Amino acid sequence: MKAWAKSLGGISFPLLSDFTPFAAVSRKYGIKRKEGYSERAIFVVDGKGIIRYIDIPEIGEQPENRVLFAEFKRIVEKKPRR
Repeated sequence: MKAWAKSLGGISFPLLSDFTPFAAVSRKYGIKRKEGYSERAIFVVDGKGIIRYIDIPEIGEQPENRVLFAEFKRIVEKKPRR
């Protein structure tokens, strides 16, 4: 998680990592696999607790930072998604 946050250039908001064996958040968000581990997923939640963006790439794929930053910008500027 720290390495990924560093690859984003340093961010000023909290990140959540939810590992097994409990993975309560993964279960709640519906991304815990039957094999017992969670999908690699990104949920961007705004200050009001509303999910504004979801990305669940294939296992082994890394989400593109430029796409993620564009979503952050859109959310901060409160622009609708195209």
